[in-house]
Amino acid sequence: MATSLPTRSRGGAQVKESVYAWEGKDKTGKTVRGELRAGGEAIVNVTLRRQGIMVTKVKKKIYRSGRKITDKDLTMFTRQLATMMKAGVPLLQSFDIVGKGHANPSVSKLILDLRADIETGTSLNNAFRKYPRYFDPLFCNLVGAGEQAGILEELLHRLAVYKEKTLAIKAKIKSALTYPIAILGVAFIVTAIIMIWVVPAFKSVFASFGADLPTPTLVVMGISEFFVQWWWAIFGSIFASLYFFFQSWRRSLKMQQAMDRILLRLPIFGSVIRKATIARWTRTLSTMFAAGVPLVEALDSVGGASGNNVYLEATKRIQTEVSTGTSLTVAMQNANVFPSLVTQMVAIGEESGALDSMLGKVADFFEEEVDEAVSALSSLMEPLIMVILGVLIGGLVIAMYLPIFKLGSVV
Repeated sequence: MATSLPTRSRGGAQVKESVYAWEGKDKTGKTVRGELRAGGEAIVNVTLRRQGIMVTKVKKKIYRSGRKITDKDLTMFTRQLATMMKAGVPLLQSFDIVGKGHANPSVSKLILDLRADIETGTSLNNAFRKYPRYFDPLFCNLVGAGEQAGILEELLHRLAVYKEKTLAIKAKIKSALTYPIAILGVAFIVTAIIMIWVVPAFKSVFASFGADLPTPTLVVMGISEFFVQWWWAIFGSIFASLYFFFQSWRRSLKMQQAMDRILLRLPIFGSVIRKATIARWTRTLSTMFAAGVPLVEALDSVGGASGNNVYLEATKRIQTEVSTGTSLTVAMQNANVFPSLVTQMVAIGEESGALDSMLGKVADFFEEEVDEAVSALSSLMEPLIMVILGVLIGGLVIAMYLPIFKLGSVV
C-alpha cells in the first residue's frame, strides 16, 4: 500500500505535499536535475530560484500503486542501507539507490519520501517516526541512538541482523503451524466433495441391491444426506465463525490475551511458540542494551517486540521493578515466565557487565532450539497427517465398497 504524503499547515489549512522532478541550469549554465517535495510547482520554482537555479522543467511524480509493504521489504531496506553506509556511500545517495532500484513501487515511494524529508533537514530518526506503520519505536530509538553517538552504521547493521533473525523465526513458526492446518483444510474439502457428490451416486446403485447394507455404509450415507441437505449451513457457519474469530482476535485486547495464553499451553506447538517468544524478547533487549539505551527505556520496546501479550504484561512488571532498584535477574524470576536457564545467563551477564552479550547468546540458543523443534515437528507431522488422511479417506472408500464385497461373496 502506498504511503500517503505528509501535509504541512499554511495559514491554518493543510497543504498536501508531493514529490516533483525538476530540471534547470545553475549559475555556471550547467544542466542540473533533482527531486523536491513541495506543496505545488510554484513553491518548487521559488525554492530553486533561491538556490540560484534557473528552472526549465518541473513535473509532478506519479507513483504506480504496488503491493503491500511487508516486514521482508523493510528488513531488506535496512540491510541495504546498512551495507551502503558501511561502504561510505552518502546517506541521500544510499536512499536514492535503494528507492529507485526496489521492485515494489510502494517501498520505492516510501524510501523516496524519507529521502525528501532528510534532504530538507529532518533527522533520520524523525523521518522514520513519520511512518509509525512501518517503523516501530524500537527501530526509531536505535536509529536515534546511533545518530547521537555517531555510530549510525553500526546500529543499522545491528538493526538489520535483528530484523533478519526475527523474520526468520517468525517464518519458521508460521511454517510449523500452516502445514498441518492447510492439509487438514484440504482433507475437509475433499471429504465434503465425496459426501455431497460421490456417496449419493453409490446410494442410487445400492437401492437396486434389495439387501441390507452394512452399518458403516449406512452411517456414511446418513452423514452424506446431512451434507447434501445442509451444505450451505455447514460452510456458511464455518466461514462466519472464522471471520468473527479473526476479527475479534484483531480488535479485542481480551481476546488477544486469552489466545496468547492458549497458544503457549498448546501441546507440542506451545513449547515452540514459547521458545520463539523468548528468543525475540532476549534478542530485542540485547540489541537495545548494546546500543546504549538505558535498561528501563529499553524494556518499553521489548514487551511489544516479543509478539505475545503474556510476555508483554510480564515485561511491564519487570520494568516497574527494575525502575525501583530491583536487579533484572530478580525481576525476571518474579515474572515467572522465563526458564531458569535464561535467568541464570542474565545473572551472569549482570555480574560480569556483559549483559548484552549474554542476552545475545540466550537468543542464539533459543533460535537454534526453535530450528530443531520445527524440523522435528515437520518430520513428525508428515507421517501423522498421512495416517489421518489414510484413515479418513480410506474409511470412506471401504464403507462404500463393503456392499459390493458382500454382493460378490453371495454370488
